Amino acid sequence: MPKSDINKAGWEQSEFPILCETCLGDNAFVRMSKQEFGRSCGTCARPFTVFRWNPGTGMRFKTTVICQTCAKIKNVCQTCLLDLEYGLPTQVRDTALGVESEAPTSEINREYYAQNMESKLDGAKSLLDVNSRQASAGKEMLKQLARTDPYYKRNRPHLCSFFAKGECKRGDECPYRHELPVQNELSKQNIQDRYHGRNDPVAKKILNINATNMGLQPPEDQSITSLFLSSLSPSSTEQSIRTRVLKSLPSVQPSQLKSVVHVAKTRCAFVNWKDRASAETAAQAWANGLEIDGEIINVRWGRSKGASGAKPAQASGSSSISMTAS
Repeated sequence: MPKSDINKAGWEQSEFPILCETCLGDNAFVRMSKQEFGRSCGTCARPFTVFRWNPGTGMRFKTTVICQTCAKIKNVCQTCLLDLEYGLPTQVRDTALGVESEAPTSEINREYYAQNMESKLDGAKSLLDVNSRQASAGKEMLKQLARTDPYYKRNRPHLCSFFAKGECKRGDECPYRHELPVQNELSKQNIQDRYHGRNDPVAKKILNINATNMGLQPPEDQSITSLFLSSLSPSSTEQSIRTRVLKSLPSVQPSQLKSVVHVAKTRCAFVNWKDRASAETAAQAWANGLEIDGEIINVRWGRSKGASGAKPAQASGSSSISMTAS
């Protein structure tokens, strides 16, 4: 690091990028160009060493977009910003593990935060290694959703904008793909949302599909904002349940939790939220179960009082209880 120039203090120099297998490509003899302080980091805005390479035949050139410090903080690839271990968006990983993003999302203090985190890492591969205590149910969820094989289609050239307008005259010589763009919920993606794990459309789709596959598809009745927990530990109390629920959902404000109704006799509980969005976030995070007091808890949506003639709500064949909490 160029300490002699005070204006360059905190700028990052590196010899090789932090990349996932997909972005690196299938070429065993890949060649990279390196440019020191070639651009500012897409998250902390500090200048860093930029790498550029072609991952394979017929693929587009790829480049690093964030610095290595920011990549280590989130344990993500410098190019695609997906988790290095599971190949998933950070929002999916953080939701499953109950990890809270402490990085500032505005321009204020983000460079100061990055410099402090650089000293805190102190040789660790990522900040997740420093905070290694993670929920076992969340890990199982990530293992189930993880992409085990490289997805090289992600390295294909971008779409040709002139072809979409009907004006491209290059034909087969055009380096871009001649396909019409598809407008859907995945069309609007950006670096900030992907890195900080907020409003990421790809993550939302993955979490929704997983919750549906695990039997936690949101009910059509929008008034239902309760989740039913069964198979609780005999030692569980209302306070221990409340504490674990809030700790597992750092993205949800504690004020959004309306109440926790614990029935010790049947070892079950209702977690009632003030709004439907918070309930759906909790259902997605607990799709593979929630660990409370050493036990993996089954989670199901509650039922409204008038549903099916006010029949009791139940989960996975466990003991039933009349739903008195809304």
